[in-house]
This record gives sequence, structure tokens and C-alpha cells, in this order.
Amino acid sequence: MRVVVSGGGTGGHIYPALALIKEMKRINSDVEILYVGTEKGLESEIVTREHIPFKSIPITGFKRSISLENIKTVYRFLSGTRKMKSLLREFKPDVVIGTGGYVCGPVVYAAAKLKIPTVVHEQNSVPGLTNKFLSKYVDKVAICFEEAKHFFPSQKVVLTGNPRASEVMNVDASAGRRSLSLNEHQKTVLIVGGSRGARPINEAFLTIIGKLKHKSYQIVYVTGTVHYDRIMEQMKKHDHPQNVTIKPFIHNMPDVLGAVDLIVARAGATTLAEITALGLPSILIPSPYVTNNHQEKNAQSLANNNAAIVLKETEMSGDLLLEEIDHILTSEDKWMQMSTSSKELGLPNAARHLYEVLDELTKNGS
Repeated sequence: MRVVVSGGGTGGHIYPALALIKEMKRINSDVEILYVGTEKGLESEIVTREHIPFKSIPITGFKRSISLENIKTVYRFLSGTRKMKSLLREFKPDVVIGTGGYVCGPVVYAAAKLKIPTVVHEQNSVPGLTNKFLSKYVDKVAICFEEAKHFFPSQKVVLTGNPRASEVMNVDASAGRRSLSLNEHQKTVLIVGGSRGARPINEAFLTIIGKLKHKSYQIVYVTGTVHYDRIMEQMKKHDHPQNVTIKPFIHNMPDVLGAVDLIVARAGATTLAEITALGLPSILIPSPYVTNNHQEKNAQSLANNNAAIVLKETEMSGDLLLEEIDHILTSEDKWMQMSTSSKELGLPNAARHLYEVLDELTKNGS
């Protein structure tokens, strides 16, 4: 089986692709992969580090406002499509999948025009421009949220979930606890704003630090690398509670997720895939700085199913956040209800499901 995979721009597009590739190699040791991205994107570094064959094409995204730059983008799209047709004829893939980002445009479009079976994978509840455009040409559209269905041709849609969910199913919760010296007899809340952190979450946390030492649970607080020094400087003004662990970044996040009882986080698609696979209750603070406000809609999907509480950044305060944490962690009934609801939304076999979609297309020939 020969597969071209494309996805770029953000980790939310790249890491699901890598999780799928890992699953394909686990199931079929003979699978051959070619990853296509942009030379300047994150994917060029991340994918090559995994020793996956990588090719790049020059492409940029469309501006949402009228711009002369969009004329250049059209040219790059057409040029990228021509280059991809040449690459595809050379590699001869059985199937092509795009996991998001504008680089997928010429890759998947070229494959569809060459009558190669094609799939796009949409991680969010509200799709981006590229996937909406490509949905007219591909054979299948794999989604992670039921809410995304109505954006695409219904006969093409299949609910697979996010392949990243599969990667947390074999976590070592004990290792996660040991790595942070956590007390296994206490409930634990993880507060994290993403790899770079989130200033509003950090500021809210600092307003309640003095109240945390009286809590029966323990707190792991991840500041983000760019905010860590400033936060630790601020912490000198407070007594550092013994039940609070502060880290700039966590490298073994899957194991840590397995060790905690509640997460406070943004609402990126990968995060939600991981926490629902584990059945983890959450307090979600969506980033308002993303395209189509998709994080709020992602978060609302969980809240509508009683798996999460959503706090808008503009409405959040430290006291409100602490009140919600208390509400969940001090009520076993509330925690259990949210955990059960989260688990019901989870698709832990997502990587396998997505592989089966690809495999089915190669067997049918289209």
C-alpha cells in the first residue's frame, strides 16, 4: 500500500497525520509513505525528524480580505498542482489523504484530478476553507465532531475521530504521577494553556494562588515556556502551596493525562480527542484567536453532552475558575457523570478507523 499524506501549518494538522502513519505502519509493515508539506512549515522539521520521506511544494493560504496576495496564491496553487501531478505520477500512490492546512489544497486536488482515491480529515467542528473546497472533489471526508457533518456532502462523510486519540490509550498513569511527584491518594487538576501557554489563564491562576493551599486536591499548572520565568517571578510574592506543581512544559503529556482527574485547557481538536478517549472531565477556555472561532464550537460540543464546562476567556476570572474546579472535584457524582459523558464521546480507535477508510478506498479503486 502506497500512501501520500499531507498536512501542515499547525501541530493540530501534523500530529494526527503522524498518528495515522504510525498506525498504518503497525498494521501493514509494507506500507510506503510520502509526506508532502511546505518547506517553511512546522511539518518540514517535525516529519523529517520522524524519518518519514518528505517532499515540499510552494503554497500559501488565501487572505480572507480582498488582497493582491491572493492572486499570487492562485498562481502558487496552480503551480503546486502541476508539481504534485508530477510527484504523484512518480510515486504512484494507492490513496492520498490531507489532514488540514492550505498545503493540502494542491496535493489532494491534483490526486483527485488524476483519479487517485482521496480523503480529507477534518479535526474541528467547523471546517477550514481548504477542506470545504476539497470536499467537492474527494471520495471521503473523515470527521471528528458530529457537528461538522452538515458542512460536507452527506454521502461522503464518515465519523472516524482524531488519530491522536489512539495514542493515549496505552498511557502509563503511574509514570505520569512519578514524573511530577504526585500523591496518588489525592485528586489532581491539570491547568494548561498549550505549549506556549495562555496569558489570560496564567493571570487568572495568579489571582487564586493564595487560596489553593487549603484545597483537598493537588494542582499541576503548566505555564508555557514563554511565560514560565515571569510566573515564577510573580510566585515570589506568594507562599508556594505544597499542593501546587508548576512546570513550563510537560513532555510526557499522555502519561500525565492518564494520571489526572480534571483538566483545564484550551479546546483544540487534539486536546479534546485525547481527553474524551480517556474519559477525562474538563473545563475548557476556548482561544478566541482562531479561525471561525472553531475552538468555542469544539468546546460547546462537549458541553452540550455534559462532558465539559465552557468558560469564555472574556468572562473568566480566577474565582470563577476555582469555583468550577471545586464543583467538579468535590462532588463524586458530578465528576463521575462528566467522566462517563466524556468517555461516551471518545473515539479511542480513531487511527484504526481512519486507516480502514483508506484501505477500503484502495480495494474499491475509488
